[in-house]
Formats: sequence, C-alpha cells, structure tokens
Amino acid sequence: MRALRIKFWLGLVVFLLVAVWLGRDILFDWDHLQIRAERARRQEQAALGVPLAGTPDLAALDKRLAAEGLSLGAPVFVRIFKREFELELWMQRDDSFHRFAVYPICRWSGRLGPKLVEGDAQAPEGFYTVDNKALNPASRWHRSFNLGFPNAYDRSHQRTGSFIMVHGGCSSIGCYAMTDPVVDEIWRLVTAALAKGQPRFQVQVFPFRMTAENMAQREHERWLPFWQNLKRGYDLFEQTRVPPRVSACKGSYAFAAATTRSDGGHEIVNLCLDLTNPRS
Repeated sequence: MRALRIKFWLGLVVFLLVAVWLGRDILFDWDHLQIRAERARRQEQAALGVPLAGTPDLAALDKRLAAEGLSLGAPVFVRIFKREFELELWMQRDDSFHRFAVYPICRWSGRLGPKLVEGDAQAPEGFYTVDNKALNPASRWHRSFNLGFPNAYDRSHQRTGSFIMVHGGCSSIGCYAMTDPVVDEIWRLVTAALAKGQPRFQVQVFPFRMTAENMAQREHERWLPFWQNLKRGYDLFEQTRVPPRVSACKGSYAFAAATTRSDGGHEIVNLCLDLTNPRS
C-alpha cells in the first residue's frame, strides 16, 4: 500500500511538472483563461444579434458628435486594448484629440503579446497607420481596414504576417472583429477624416491599459520589456493628447511629441527621432 501511495504522488508530481512545461497557460495564465471565457460570451451574444455591452447608440451618431462639439471629417486616432476588449476612437477638436467613443471588440485571437509569424493566429500589438489604400469596403467581413502589419518595427524583428484587419463580424484569425453595425460607424468616421485631408490615421494596439498597476501585475511576463517600450508611446499621448511621432530605432519604438494641431498623419519609418525636437 505504501509503495502504491509513493507511486501515486510521484506520478502526480511528474504530471504537474509536464503540465507546467507544456501548458503553463492552463495552470497559471489567468489572463488567457479569462480572455477565452470572454470570447465565448461575446460570440454567443453576437450570434443572438444582441449588441455587446458598452456599444454606443449607433443610430444617434450625429447627435453624439454635436454633443461633443465634433464634426464628421475631423481627424481621427484609434487605440485598441486587447485585455479589455475595447477600441477607442478619438477625434481632433482645436489643438488636441478628444475621446469620442469606446466600442466593444467582439473577438480577437491569440494571447497577450505581439504577432511573430504568419499563421500564428496572433493579433498584433504596436503602432500602425492606416491610409486610403488600406480600406476595403467590400471585405468578406463586411468592411475592413488593414493595420499595415508588419510595420517598420515588426520588419526589423523579422516578424511576418499579412492582411491583419479591423473588420466586421465576430470571427478572427489575427484580426480585430467589431460586428457589422459597429464597424459601419467606425468606417463612416475614418473615411470622412481621410476624405477631408488626413493622410493617414494612427492605430495604437496595446495588450491592456498601460497603467502602473497593470504593468506591475505582469512584471515577470516574457513580453514585459516590449510592453515597457509601448508604454512610452502610451504615456506620451496621455500627456499631450496628440498622437506622437513614432519610428523604429535600433530594434525599439522611438517616440517624439508631435506639434500642436498635428493630425497624427505621419508615417512610421526606420528613423531614430530627436526626442528634443517635436518637428524631427
């Protein structure tokens, strides 16, 4: 009997060690477990045709714009937060950008962390720009715009992938699915901005809201150095309320404060920015 108990406990220890080595996410990746549960809940709601919690009054776009002192065609700026399943759309008024709407994301795929290779089903994180060439009004997912992955930073790390979109519906293999009614409103706002002269708009994609608390909770994560780099761009926008100038520099993102009234329409290129010069 004693020998059987020893074998049982040895077997259990071996099993746990193997589980930890091969599937640590199952035991310890609470973020991933909660994300999977949230995906299932949102997909069920979408299948029933029920608007996701937090969806703005899409039938009252003009009234909502007027209430914020904003107008269709004003420059736009987008932030995505994977963990919170939220897409923010900001619009320019006077010298800075103001958050106009927060839309629930129906689905994104993969885990927290960047996209690395074509076919990994991972939704990317980083800083991207979208121009008219990235728009697809006849997407198989209703409407879509291409984030432009891989950008200059991604290419400097040999990351590969293509056709990473923000689109309608509630399915995703590396994309951000918003449902058709929500993407229709986003589409109306971004296409109006581009038609009015904004050359491109910036999309910042973060794993979560980059607060000190959220960063501290993930201080042992593999991607912490990458997230700390992203946080510098996040913090700069929080300070100025103008999308920063962004470039890829020696394997990292580099940021510089943009000039007042900038619409955030600059490209992201391989260039070490002069952080003391907002016009660099």
